[in-house]
Amino acid sequence: MRAVMTRTSPATATLPLTDELAAVFARMSGLLLSAETVDTALGLLSALAQETVPGSTGAGVSIVDEERRRSSGSTDDRVEEADALQYDLDEGPCLTAASTRELVRVDDLAVDRRWPRWADAALPLGLRAAMSAPLVVADRALGAIKVYAEQPGTFDRHSERLLTLFSAQAAILVANIQSHDRATRLSAGMREAFRDRDVVSTAKGVLMGRNAVDESTAFGMLLARCQEEGVTVAQAARAVLDSAARRRR
Repeated sequence: MRAVMTRTSPATATLPLTDELAAVFARMSGLLLSAETVDTALGLLSALAQETVPGSTGAGVSIVDEERRRSSGSTDDRVEEADALQYDLDEGPCLTAASTRELVRVDDLAVDRRWPRWADAALPLGLRAAMSAPLVVADRALGAIKVYAEQPGTFDRHSERLLTLFSAQAAILVANIQSHDRATRLSAGMREAFRDRDVVSTAKGVLMGRNAVDESTAFGMLLARCQEEGVTVAQAARAVLDSAARRRR
C-alpha cells in the first residue's frame, strides 16, 4: 500500500488533454448549464466523475459556501454515508484534501491508518480505495470531489491526473453556479423586501384614513401592534389590510 498526497499545481494543467477528457469537459459544461440548483449540479458532477475515472464504483462532491452552508451530491447511498461519516467524525480523505488543497489517494482503507475511525466505519460499506481532489478557485477552497472503489489499488498516477484535471474544471463551474445561486437568492430577497414595503405603505394609508392621523402616527400604530402581538412590521401591516378587507364585505 502506498499512501499518496499530491499537490494540485498549475503545472498539472499543462498535461495534454485527450479527446475523451476534452469531451468530458464539454459535457460537464452542458450539464451544469441546465442545472437549476447547486445540489442538482453536484449530483451531475458526481455521476460524471465516476464515469471519468476508471474503476470508480461511486463518486461525490461536497462544498461549503461563503455562509458556511454545506451542500453535497453523490452517486449512491454508500458514498453519501461515507461522506457523512467524515463530517460526523471530523476526519477523512475528503476533508484533508479540502483543507490542505492537495490530492489525497488511499490505496487500501484496510491498511491506511491516517483516519482510523473513518476507515473502520467506511470499510463495512464495501469501499476499499478512495481518492479526493480539492475544488479551488482563485485561491478559495470550495470543497472537494472524491471517487471510491471496491477493490484496493484501483487508482494510480493516471487516475490522479484525471481527477486533478476534472476537479480544476469542476471548481470553476461550481463557483459560477454558486454565484448564480447567490444572485437568485438576493433577487428573491429584494423582491420580498419591496413587497413588504408596499404592504406597509398601504397599511399606513388605511390607518391614516380610518383614524384621521398623519403618516408618522399611523406608522407608530403599526409599531405598537408589532410589540403587542410579537410580529414584524410587514405582518402587522398585512393584518391591517386583512381587517380592512373584511370590513368592506
